Amino acid sequence: MAELTGRAAGISKGKGGSMHMFSVDHKFYGGHGIVGAQVPLGTGLAFAHKYRGDGGVCMAYFGDGAANQGQVYEAFNMAALWKLPIVFVVENNGYAMGTAVKRGSAETEFYRRGTAFRIPGMDVNGMDVLEVRAAAEIALEYVRGGNGPVLMELNTYRYRGHSMSDPAKYRSREEVQEMRDKHDPIEAAKAELLARGITEDRIKDIDKRIRSIVAESADFAENSPEPAMSELYTDVLVESY
Repeated sequence: MAELTGRAAGISKGKGGSMHMFSVDHKFYGGHGIVGAQVPLGTGLAFAHKYRGDGGVCMAYFGDGAANQGQVYEAFNMAALWKLPIVFVVENNGYAMGTAVKRGSAETEFYRRGTAFRIPGMDVNGMDVLEVRAAAEIALEYVRGGNGPVLMELNTYRYRGHSMSDPAKYRSREEVQEMRDKHDPIEAAKAELLARGITEDRIKDIDKRIRSIVAESADFAENSPEPAMSELYTDVLVESY
C-alpha cells in the first residue's frame, strides 16, 4: 500500500508504484513498462535457478494482450530448449487493454501458444481459486521434475477498465453484470466454504479480519512520509569493482 501511494516506507521506497514494484528479498521481480518484457526477464530468472541448482521455479505472468509480443516466443523457445524451471501464466481477461481477444489474436486459445515449442498447455478457469491452485500444483510438479516449462492460461475477467482513464465502452454493462452475478470468484469461494460446512458467522469473521488488515495497511500508507528529494539520485547505478 505504501508503495502504491509513493511513500518512503514502500517496498521500492515509493519509486516503483504499481508498474515497477520490486523486491529481491521477497523474490518478486516486479512489473515492467514494456509490454511483455517480464516474460524474457522471467526466463532469465529461471535460467539462474537452473544454473545455481537451487530448486527454484519462476512464475512469469502476462496478459492476453502481451501474448502477441515477439519476445514472448523467443523466451518460449529458450525455456523449452534448455528445459528451464518456469511456469508461463497468461491471464486472459478477454480484452487486453481494450481490444477483444478475437479482434487481436488469430489463436484465441492461449494455452496452445506453446505447442510449436513443445511446451504443454493448461486451460484453467481463472475465476475458480481451487481450480487455479490445483492446476498450479500440477504445473509445479512437472517443472520441478526437470521437464521444462508449462504454459497456463487463466481465463478471467476484470469488472473495470484497464486504467482510471478507461471507460470500458467496448463491452456492455449487461456482460459485466452477468460475470459479477454468475462467475465472481469471491462469491464462488464463499459458496464453496458454505457447502463444506463453514458457518456464515465464521465467513463474516474472516471478511471482517481481511477488511481490518486492508484498512490498517491503507492507514499505514497514508501516514507514511513521502521519499526525501535526495532519493531521486539513489538506486540508479550499481558500481562493481
